[in-house]
Amino acid sequence: MLSKALLRLGAGAARHPWRVIAAWLIAATLAVLAAVAFGGRTADSMTAPGLDSGRAAELIERAGSGQEGMTAQVVVTPLDDGATFLDDDGARTALTRLRAEVKRLPHVLGASDPAGALDAGGDTAVRGGLVSADGCIAVIRVQYPDQSRLSAEDLDALVDLGDRLRAELPLRIEMGGSLFYAFSDPGGGASELIGLLAAAAILFLAFGSLVAAALPIGMAVFGLTVGVATMTVLAGVTEVPTFAPVLGSMVGLGVGIDYALFVLARHREYLARGFDPHEAAGRAVATAGRPVVFAGGTVVVSILGMAVANVPFMTVGGLAVSIVVLTMVLASVTLLPAFLGAAGPRLARAGRALRAGWSGRLGRRRAPAAGAAPAAGWRRWIGHVSRHPVPYAVGAAGLLLTATLPVLSLRVGLPDDGSLPHSRTERRAYDLVAEGFGPGTNGPLVIAADPAGDPGVVDRLVATVTADPGIASVAPARIDRPTGVATLVVFPTTSPQDKATADTLSRLRTEVLPAAIGHGQARAHVGGAAASLSDVGQRTSERLPVFVAAVLAMSFLLLMLVFRSILVPLKAVLLNLLSIGAAYGVMVAVFQWGWGGALIGLEATVPIVSFIPMFLFATLFGLSMDYEVFLLARVREEYVRTGDNGTAIVEGVAGTARIITSAALIMVAVFLSFAVTEDPSTKMFGLGLATAILIDATVVRMVLVPATMTLLGRANWWLPGWLDRLLPRGPVGADAETTGEAPRPRLVDR
Repeated sequence: MLSKALLRLGAGAARHPWRVIAAWLIAATLAVLAAVAFGGRTADSMTAPGLDSGRAAELIERAGSGQEGMTAQVVVTPLDDGATFLDDDGARTALTRLRAEVKRLPHVLGASDPAGALDAGGDTAVRGGLVSADGCIAVIRVQYPDQSRLSAEDLDALVDLGDRLRAELPLRIEMGGSLFYAFSDPGGGASELIGLLAAAAILFLAFGSLVAAALPIGMAVFGLTVGVATMTVLAGVTEVPTFAPVLGSMVGLGVGIDYALFVLARHREYLARGFDPHEAAGRAVATAGRPVVFAGGTVVVSILGMAVANVPFMTVGGLAVSIVVLTMVLASVTLLPAFLGAAGPRLARAGRALRAGWSGRLGRRRAPAAGAAPAAGWRRWIGHVSRHPVPYAVGAAGLLLTATLPVLSLRVGLPDDGSLPHSRTERRAYDLVAEGFGPGTNGPLVIAADPAGDPGVVDRLVATVTADPGIASVAPARIDRPTGVATLVVFPTTSPQDKATADTLSRLRTEVLPAAIGHGQARAHVGGAAASLSDVGQRTSERLPVFVAAVLAMSFLLLMLVFRSILVPLKAVLLNLLSIGAAYGVMVAVFQWGWGGALIGLEATVPIVSFIPMFLFATLFGLSMDYEVFLLARVREEYVRTGDNGTAIVEGVAGTARIITSAALIMVAVFLSFAVTEDPSTKMFGLGLATAILIDATVVRMVLVPATMTLLGRANWWLPGWLDRLLPRGPVGADAETTGEAPRPRLVDR
């Protein structure tokens, strides 16, 4: 049985702590060395097979028009007030030098020449979108090869060049483009440190011991080091998205400290019962370790289930995050009991000494045993809820449903550079381009057409696309003579993240292009970065219901297997849906409506990033299972021990309340520390995860769970006899498997 294996594993690690710690030190060192030697840099490729934008990319690549690779844009304006590129020879000379320096960078295929176009004729430069009509803003468009031939070093080289030339030229130089999106670092290092410090403070308050607070932090740091280093090695083999290390650190810290907290709390309970530290550690891993293994497995399976979307970067990102979670699970059942064995009885002594010191200074009697007073307080609260289950169940459910209502307005997309803070050069470049050329210039669409022998297709395309009300301008068509493929760069009237741009894209595909190419063999597709991101968002939205249904079914079956019940897993699934729905609602209110956005440094309203709802659902459903399994396992233990449903609810929920509350506070602190980063996507992950965990650990676990379980009564543990005979045995979390105590009969229909 799993419990016996965990008992042997935990006890063995506690008896030989330094061997296990040394093994983890070696593993961490090897992982870091492998990351340095073989690791790669993260990069974003927002593409997926079978999309219209992908077909456009294939045509563009076939034509070799230069539109198939990565791009960057260098946006400049004279520093002297009143100077313009139309009449200032010094500014024009500086612009010429800047372009020449950019062209010499590694892997640059070409760079547009606004100064040369001005020398040829000012109207040419203005019409080509290289210089604004007033001559104050110029754009150098830099063409790179496709992403597979580039790395973050290319972005670093461009940024370093800009930093150097800002001090040498009389120009304000800003930069942006897809090269920045693909290779810029979303950050998160400071957030990890803030999260760790907050977690340490909460652990100290929860346990009253520096030793007890340090052990989960130490375990999490070990696990995070190994997990992120392994993720870096994975990036050397395949393309890992830039959000994966941030999300992996966020989730890894949260679940790692949570899992350690569950095991540590059980360990201290066994120490208080008089077990020696080695046996206490083994029993803690055998009891609390089983919910940890189950919950961690649920997180991993849920995240890996995102492969159903058939979006490669999401699949790889999920795999990378899963590596971190698995590492934390392994550390919880091996490294943590080694720490507990090394600490010995000092955990209990430290907590007693600190409480005694506080009691003496406050002039009180000696403090009670750890958790006695808090458990009594929680016991009174759960008893109160259990005596009034209907109003509490209706009120809490109504509150969560109300918080979920904004989801009806959810709009997926991708925040453009206009949502970044003004401290970022991408944001300043975005504002300059919008000021000089219009907001749609920041997100051009690229139409690729294969005329298939029809010579009038290109002219008809230009005419019909130009006439569309959502299009500001169309650059002259470029036709590849050997293949006949034509490419048109199209500038919408609205910004990339504007809903009107998505409507324009849809209209081009469903009405404008079909009308232009007719019923012949010609074909046309819309590509470009904005179109690719929109297509990925649409695909994930279409696949989200299937994914949600699969995760719900899997969770229901696993919980039914674990707790031998029909209604307990059904209730758990529905309540988890409520907490996740409320988190979605809060995200819509903050990011789309702007409610409280300034509190997390959000400078403009943005759509919800297209892939985040699926990622959040997978992550949150797995994380919520941590508390569900931990709480219900304790309730199940009490039910097995007493056979009384009411007593089991009060004792089980009260006995886990302090730990769940502390664990939730740790997760919320870790996730909120990421919500204040500059990157909007990271903000969404942080705020969404923090909101859902806070709701789940308070409204759901401490109100809805006891209220609904009281209303269901003994039916909580009902299971049809035929199903009971089919399901394998082995509940999670019961002491019976480790103590040899025989469980009482289950409530089963024969």
